[in-house]
Amino acid sequence: MRLHRLFTSRSSLFFYRLLLPISALLALTGYFRPWIAHQAAGLAVLGLDLGELVKFLYPVKQGDILLWREGFYLPLVAVSVSLSLNVFRRDQPYGWPVRIGLLTLAAVAALNLLPPAWSPRQLATPEFRLQITTLLLCLALAAVSPFAALILTPQAFLEAVGGGAMGERHSGCLWWAARFIAFLRALFIVALAGAAIYFPLAQFQWILPALADLYGRTLATGWGPGLMTVGLAGLLTHGLGDIVKVIREW
Repeated sequence: MRLHRLFTSRSSLFFYRLLLPISALLALTGYFRPWIAHQAAGLAVLGLDLGELVKFLYPVKQGDILLWREGFYLPLVAVSVSLSLNVFRRDQPYGWPVRIGLLTLAAVAALNLLPPAWSPRQLATPEFRLQITTLLLCLALAAVSPFAALILTPQAFLEAVGGGAMGERHSGCLWWAARFIAFLRALFIVALAGAAIYFPLAQFQWILPALADLYGRTLATGWGPGLMTVGLAGLLTHGLGDIVKVIREW
């Protein structure tokens, strides 16, 4: 009951509406800020740099540290997908200037999946295949964002396909299908945000000793990881709110 009130009380609706854009901005700001602080700007390491940097670390190349390199890019994917799936939501609509801004942010996050120096031939290699496939899927999702919003809740989905009467009775195969789709959508966002927190932060801790050896000194962690985590936690909370909405309609 308390969880239900947290996401549905009138006093929290305004906060919940702002949670998505603020969380996305915080997550990207933290991702693009220093994760390793250094007085020399050229020696500071951003979250965006880690996916490429780890390829050149000796323990990683030797297999002493096993990493999922693409995991460092999950924050970009989480932000892009969360924005694309929510920017056209009808229960708490955003104005067109905000929608355009958030979709632009979703596209910018997706485009940063491109490697620093690339060519069409390089992008077709197995090394970058997953990155580029994910990039294209994120851009495609942003393009169909108005349709993606129709699966926000079972009721929204049923109204879109003309099944509102069936939805009001909470019965029938169509209603159960709408429940399942809406629940999977919300669960996917929560899982993606959680993975975007775990993989970059955990793997960053694993490579810190190797980076310290490379720099020849103990490294100071920047404020980027903390800020990114706060933003992604906000996206995760926003997804949990949608799960609560779906459960309410059950």
